Amino acid sequence: MSDPLEGPVRGDGGQLGHPLLDEYLDFLAGRCRPNTVLAVAFDLKVFFTVVGKSPKRVRPADVLAFMTAQRAGASRIGASVAPVPDGGAAGVSSRTVRRRLSSISGLYAFLHARGDVATNPVPRGLPTRRERQRPRQGVPLMRGTRTLPRILTPAEVDALTGALRTHRDRAMVAAMVLGGLRRCEVIGIRLGDLRVAERRVLIANGKGGHQRLIPISGRFFEHVRAYLELERPADTVETLFVVLKRPRRGSPLTAAGLDEVLDGARARAGLPHATCHGLRHTCLTRLREAGMALEAVQA
Repeated sequence: MSDPLEGPVRGDGGQLGHPLLDEYLDFLAGRCRPNTVLAVAFDLKVFFTVVGKSPKRVRPADVLAFMTAQRAGASRIGASVAPVPDGGAAGVSSRTVRRRLSSISGLYAFLHARGDVATNPVPRGLPTRRERQRPRQGVPLMRGTRTLPRILTPAEVDALTGALRTHRDRAMVAAMVLGGLRRCEVIGIRLGDLRVAERRVLIANGKGGHQRLIPISGRFFEHVRAYLELERPADTVETLFVVLKRPRRGSPLTAAGLDEVLDGARARAGLPHATCHGLRHTCLTRLREAGMALEAVQA
């Protein structure tokens, strides 16, 4: 089998068309969020498309060659790389390569545990000259830079909010910037998760499957009330935030839909940066600046 992943990923839960890979994705589906499964499926598709081998034939040399191809922007190992007109980087970032290596390593850890492969071909690191004295030390395959999250100033938050066109959009942004919710948590809120009297929202399926009650400013609930009264179609799904325009009116809003809302508002406000993750960090940073203990913010 030269390339088991030729063609696009099908939409049936992120399946890739190879028995070993699909069994691993089914295994992940019981442990991770759907978006995580789709992200891993995409990473595996990229890897096996670039490597051009079936899972059992992959060796550490293939993994190292994949890293080189990714950084160079090559579609296949050993393929020529087209020049970049502006002289910039042709390939993906180090952070993306590290994430893909993590996805590949997870696959082979699963296959090794089942006995399908003898070893995990993804090296944990490269040996150094001091390996004999410190055998657990080594050079990481990819060195990544830790960058500080970009947060918004109060003026930028006001500009972004002013550029939003619906009460639904203002409620979603308020959930992130006033409650610190993640993007997936915002679109996952159900009508029954609102605790209006307590000014809290139940996150029923947060990161890692954890549940928690999050206090949010009354401004969020004001936008939610106006959205429910004026914009949200009646008798739709249980999900709080839904699509407002046809032909998908009344369907649950997706992560891509929320990104589109934020991208449009950022462009109208003339802001250089404003992402869902940035809004969450803006909330947490302001809580720390206001004197909230770090342990309380983490909780």
